[in-house]
Amino acid sequence: MKRKKKHILDGIRVLDFSQHVAGPGVTRMMAEMGAEIIKLELAPAGEQIRAVGMKINDRSVYFIQQNRGKKSICVDMRTDAGKAIVYDLVKKVDIVLENFAPGAIGRLGLPWEKVHELNPDCIMCSVSTFGQDGPLATLPGYDFIGQAYAGITSMIGDQENGPYIPLAALGDTMTAAHALAAINAALYERATGGGGQFLDICLLDCYFHCHEMNVGMVSASKGEYSPMLPGRHHGAVGPLGVFKSKDGYIILIAILGRWKDFVEVMGKPELLEDPRFVDDAARAANQNVLTPIIESWLQEQESDAEVIRLLGERHIPVAPILSIEQVLQHPHMLERGTVRTVSDRGAGEFQMPGTPLRFSAYANDLDLQAPYLGEHTEEILSGLLNMNAEEISALVEKGILVREAIPEAALKAGSQ
Repeated sequence: MKRKKKHILDGIRVLDFSQHVAGPGVTRMMAEMGAEIIKLELAPAGEQIRAVGMKINDRSVYFIQQNRGKKSICVDMRTDAGKAIVYDLVKKVDIVLENFAPGAIGRLGLPWEKVHELNPDCIMCSVSTFGQDGPLATLPGYDFIGQAYAGITSMIGDQENGPYIPLAALGDTMTAAHALAAINAALYERATGGGGQFLDICLLDCYFHCHEMNVGMVSASKGEYSPMLPGRHHGAVGPLGVFKSKDGYIILIAILGRWKDFVEVMGKPELLEDPRFVDDAARAANQNVLTPIIESWLQEQESDAEVIRLLGERHIPVAPILSIEQVLQHPHMLERGTVRTVSDRGAGEFQMPGTPLRFSAYANDLDLQAPYLGEHTEEILSGLLNMNAEEISALVEKGILVREAIPEAALKAGSQ
């Protein structure tokens, strides 16, 4: 009788060395799709973000969000015994994932060549800021560093104050999605007769992949066109941007055919005949004149909610600029599971982003828990490598394996 799969990647096993967001973001989505994720943490402290951000009962909320559904084993790879354990695990997995600086996984004894030697069918994915080769490859990097080199930061901010940074891990999570796409393609290739292969995925490539029209315009114009820091408004088409409204700020997009509808809603038909506003490019070029007209109308209205209702009736794209607190309470986000409430054994109940990947054949919210350090040592080593309790205990005593004590309250919560 065929075993019923719990989700679409049930049966896929990953050995995950990654830390922070970009790498763990890949395996977080894979865990949410049913894959078995063995989180290989380096002794003695394990994943760095266990100690980062808000903690509740000594549990990092940041760590929980990135690592729910994963199994933890903490190994000292500086030792021969530790390397031997890792090598044996590589033979048992479908994917090896890491996001150390280029060359670091090799110095730990596990370059792609070694992975391929141990397991020719294994797929290895390395996630980095600049990629595994090229002049920038060895530089230290994070999300904002890749963003700056990709020309993205140069388009966020205003002329008066200069560039800004977004307080969201846009590059890390988007790179995780690109890496997941590559991994799934490699799994398909393997399933249709191919073998294992190496995947080199980096933030810089993925960030540059996000550019809309500016790259082509700069190149095709031979440098004559140079996008400026836009401030609150799009530099090429308009009206498109952030406008001061009655209650705060809204996002409004009235370009292409929506301009006529928008003018009608405002009750300003004379704008249709104004040569300064004849098309999207002209409106963008004259936004210093057009923006005060629009904002004056917005601030004359009863409320932002009324503006959104009026424009929504004419299918003009408009949105309030919600705070995180408002998003957490929004009925649409709650109904779709965009915002999800989870219950962690140690930190208790809180809200976090739900999975964006939805499948009609499977439930889309598996009941997952983030691991304590080394929590699954016995399960992994006995189940996959046939090691007995005495062997495991001896390695723990020598510090080759590390595991933290799980609080009694967490054990009770996990058994309920």
